[in-house]
Parts: sequence; C-alpha cells; structure tokens
Amino acid sequence: MIGRREFITLLGSAAAWPLAAGTQQAASSTIGFLGAGSVAGYAPFVEAYQRGLVEIGFVVGRNLAIEYRWADNQLDRMPALATELVARRVAVIATGGATAAALAAKAATSSIPIVFAIGADPVMFGLVASMNRPGGNVTGVSFVANTLIAKQLQLLQGLVPARGVIGVLVNPGNPNAASDVANAQAAATSLRLRVHLVHTATEHEIDAAFDEFGRAHAGAVLVFPDVLFTGARGRLAELAAHYKLAALYPDRSYAEVGGLMSYGSNRTDAFREAGIYTGRILRGEKPSDLPVVQSSKFELVINLKTAKALGLDVSPLLLALADEVIE
Repeated sequence: MIGRREFITLLGSAAAWPLAAGTQQAASSTIGFLGAGSVAGYAPFVEAYQRGLVEIGFVVGRNLAIEYRWADNQLDRMPALATELVARRVAVIATGGATAAALAAKAATSSIPIVFAIGADPVMFGLVASMNRPGGNVTGVSFVANTLIAKQLQLLQGLVPARGVIGVLVNPGNPNAASDVANAQAAATSLRLRVHLVHTATEHEIDAAFDEFGRAHAGAVLVFPDVLFTGARGRLAELAAHYKLAALYPDRSYAEVGGLMSYGSNRTDAFREAGIYTGRILRGEKPSDLPVVQSSKFELVINLKTAKALGLDVSPLLLALADEVIE
C-alpha cells in the first residue's frame, strides 16, 4: 500500500511525467501511454506500470521515454489522443484502465503494438481474436472487473440485508455500461433486490447522484468500474459517509481513501503486468504471441474505520472473508 506521504510525493512527480518524457532525448525507446483519466487520479497505477517496466530492464530516463496523453475523463478525446501517439511513432502504445482507450488505440493503428489493462472482456469488444492467441497488434491484461457485479451485490446484501434498494452508479458513456446494467438487473432479480440506476457522465454530476440515491431510499450503493469514478474515489467516499450509505467499489484504491468496501482484482498488479508485457514487446516479442493475462485472484477489502463511522456492524463472517481489514 502506498502511504499518504509517498502518494503525495508521487502526485508531485506525476505532474512532471509528460514533460520529463518529452525531454529524455537519450532514451533508446519511446512508448506512448494513453490514459482515459487524469494524471493525479491514476498516479498509483502509472507507478505500478513503470515498476513492471523496471522488472524487465527498462527505466524511464535511462533506456526509455514515455509520452503521456490524458483524456481527463472525456472519452470523446480518445481517438485524437491516440492519433497523436501514432504520429509520434512510438514503439508501443499502452492504454490504462478504460476499454475506450484500448479501442481508440486499435482504431488508430494496426502496426504499432498495443498493450491494454482493462476490466472488460477484450474478445467481446473485438480487441483480440482470443485470450490465448490474440492475433494482430494488441494484447494485455484483463482484470475482469465487469464480471463481478453479481458477487458485489451479494456482498452488499449481506452487509445491509434489511434494506432492499441498492443504488447503482454508472457512467453511460462507458462501453461496458449496457452489459454491466443488464448483469446488475439480472443479479438483483435473483437476490430479490431492487436496483436504482443513476447515470453519471461527469464528475460534476456525482453530488446530484447521491441526492437521488437519498430520494430513492437506497440502503447501499454499488459503484461500477469506470475511469471517472476512479479519479473521483475520494469524493465518492465523502458522499457515501455524508449520506450514511454503505458503498462497495470495484478495487482496493477506493477503500484505501475511505471507501467502505471493495471487491475485485488488484489493479495495481494488473498495471505492473502490463508494464512487463510492454518490456517484452520492446525486447522483440510480438503481441500476437503473448496471451492476454487474466487476473485469477480477487480481494475483498473492508475499511473498518469507515464501517464504525457509518454505525455498521460488520459480521465476523464477512471480516473473516476479507483479504484485508483497514482499521
């Protein structure tokens, strides 16, 4: 876990990443990093990505430069940013955290290798031909965040079993939105829950979304995987506390900033794996020969301090199931 002091230091250095990447003339290779979010919101994941590169022998400023392009949660900017990286003739394009980024990169080039780190099914979206044999110029890491919705709803039901309405926060601009909503509705029916969907396309709409959850008498909130929500995870935790709502999030980075509970794969490790794959391609391996890495371990993280502040009595069974309890 990155401590608060280390994280603040990382954010400070993160602001200089694009400039530093552009001034490292002595680096032997240049890669492009296409991020759907913001440099601050994705600092821990970019650090993990660079750590993966180091593991395989590539160090920024020594034998590698990185050109960063950030969409700041404006997904319609992705195609233009991907085209910029192609024009820069980077050796590899890495896309972080959003299916839209990977799709934009693939649409922009069929020759430059692309390495993604996403929560969606890359076969379903046409990024690769198959998990074992990707084909073409695209491969990467899938942390299967979008297949865990039923389990997440079940965990919320166990935490607040007497309340039948679960609020669901979804970004309609996310390519996964339709399938995620269908999965949530099917799971809710089987669990005899009601879900109240709120579409939130910008960070400015998040406060209003929680107002709507209050009016719907939601007892808990499920936050779908989305780059917009990842960047606003601190604000989401504050709003859930203000409205006294139990909330479950798609990865541990939310719980680390005060969110109640998360269930999903370790995304920082997924980005580290993407860094390793990028390094292997820089060494000469082909994306078509590198199977998509699939996360096999999922972790439940509970912030017990937040639970106590909400007046929630977390059962011993749920605590026993947790991979980590933050106190």
